Order: sequence, then C-alpha cells, then structure tokens
Amino acid sequence: MEMYALPCSSQEVVIVAGTMQSDQHQGILNSDGQSRPVQNALIIVTLVVGLVSFVLGLIVRNAHTGPSVHIIATATGLFALVVGLYLQMVSATREQRVLIVTAMIAGFVGLAIGLSKGGFIA
Repeated sequence: MEMYALPCSSQEVVIVAGTMQSDQHQGILNSDGQSRPVQNALIIVTLVVGLVSFVLGLIVRNAHTGPSVHIIATATGLFALVVGLYLQMVSATREQRVLIVTAMIAGFVGLAIGLSKGGFIA
C-alpha cells in the first residue's frame, strides 16, 4: 500500500459551508437568524402552562383532591392546547415546533384527566 502526501500550503484556507461563525448571537429558538421575541415568549409560557396542567392532572389522577384542582388542570390544559395550536400555525423553525408540540401534548393530558374528573363542574 502506497501513501501519497498531499501538497499543503500554510497560506491556503478552505471554508466549508456552515462552519463560519457569525458575530450575531442566535437564540435557541431562532435557528433561521430572525428574532421573534413575542412568539418565543408565548412558546415558553405555553410550555410552562402545559407542564403545570400535566402535573396537576397527575395529582388529580393519583390523589383525592378538591374540585378546584381539576378545574385548574382543565383550564390550563385547554389554554396550552388552544395557544399551542395557534403557535403551531405561525411557527417558523423546527426548534419552536418541538417545544410547541411538547406543550400541547402535556396540556392535552392535563385537560383529558381534568375532564375525566368533572372538567369545569365543581
């Protein structure tokens, strides 16, 4: 087996597509480089509300609680699902959609468990 040495020059620079670092800071949710602060804030709020609904749904399912807990689980789940559906329509990047779908699933689980325990009826 023969080895060939490739000519190399210290003056030669090769730039591979996608490896150049830009000075502009991108957020986690803005992989396309455009800033969307309102949309990103709504996504984070929806994710937090969806997770709250999920946790409350699990508490309602596994513990004997009063009607206020399953009403809150139902309301927060409905909020996360409806706002998540809107955000899904206007989202622009894959990273946004991943968080939106996570929020919608968590909100739906909390909503479903809340509805199974009586929903909005005390």
